[in-house]
Amino acid sequence: MANSLRGEVVRLYKNLLYLGREYPKGADYFRTRLKAAFLKHKDEKDPEKIKQLIARGEFVIKELEALYFLRKYRAMKQRYYSDDNQ
Repeated sequence: MANSLRGEVVRLYKNLLYLGREYPKGADYFRTRLKAAFLKHKDEKDPEKIKQLIARGEFVIKELEALYFLRKYRAMKQRYYSDDNQ
């Protein structure tokens, strides 16, 4: 049981680390915050609590993706539409 959860945690960490490369405040800022968040819960042994933390991490991934899509949308809108028509 613990090994399967460990694999999920490692996968979550890698996904978050990958997504953090484009974080608005910088990759280094994101990496230090991510590492601190994972180290805070490194001694957690309860499988249910670990599953809750993994679910929270998955939620953060969705929020980051939404942030990036919004930023790309705004950039595209700014390129193709002028503010003079308003």
